[in-house]
Amino acid sequence: AVHPHEVHGLTRGSAPPGYEQIHHADLLSAPAVRSALEAARPDAVIHLAAQSAVPQSWQDPTGTLVNNIAGQANLFETIRQLGLPARIVVAISAEVYGNVPPAHLPVREEEAFRPLNPYAVSKAAQDLLAFQYATAFGMDIIRLRTFNHLGPGQSDRFALPSFAHQIAEIELGRREPVLSTGDLTTERDYTDVRDIAHAYLCAIEAATPSAAYNVGSGVAYRIADLLEQMCALARTPIAIRPDPRRFRPADIPRIVSDSSRFRNATGWEPRITIAQSLADVLEDWRYRVRIEHPPALLS
Repeated sequence: AVHPHEVHGLTRGSAPPGYEQIHHADLLSAPAVRSALEAARPDAVIHLAAQSAVPQSWQDPTGTLVNNIAGQANLFETIRQLGLPARIVVAISAEVYGNVPPAHLPVREEEAFRPLNPYAVSKAAQDLLAFQYATAFGMDIIRLRTFNHLGPGQSDRFALPSFAHQIAEIELGRREPVLSTGDLTTERDYTDVRDIAHAYLCAIEAATPSAAYNVGSGVAYRIADLLEQMCALARTPIAIRPDPRRFRPADIPRIVSDSSRFRNATGWEPRITIAQSLADVLEDWRYRVRIEHPPALLS
């Protein structure tokens, strides 16, 4: 069972007043990282900080590589220097596997890395850096190779939240009833972000020391089918229009996980259905659009 934890957070921005357990630090600043870790003295660290948008990584590959690799190196090195006996859970990405041969699907942890974009290269480097620190210094670092996430609060830099944002604006008449998309033929392994958050806790509690795990639903969903389900929830008819600007220079046609190693080690199972995730994401964007542009008061 997962037990309660006292949670400390790290932010590059200003911590809200009264939140003493939120620490200010940029991971690219080793002194700032040291100050935050000395204040928190954590028993476990869940490392999620990264530039995580694939399109942005094409636009700024150098920034993505520096941010994701150097930031993690500062974190690991500071924990090592302070002698903190913390278990570290690192969020890697299934993007590291790239275009896996169909005969090798569902993909297992032994699969070779074939990164197809700068973000994937940065996550492959994070995975290797975690292995190196675990091997060289005996640090307990768990690598979670998580597959696609979906859930309320997600940025519209990602496909399904982008669709939800557009639908919410269309419903309020703020854009024409045409939804712009990228490649809808790809198939992805989606898990609700709330189930992924539970997986991080399960990794802290029960994972084998210094191991690598896939974490996903084990189901490949065609993006076109998910968009169709979301459009069925819309309150007005919507047309679909592919936008060449949304297509990636290189993409993965199909990816699906074999997460049996993680499930067997921790007992974790996804609990939230894809239908619930889609509905929650759309409702979240309806709320956000209303808050950003509240209706005018009647005079």
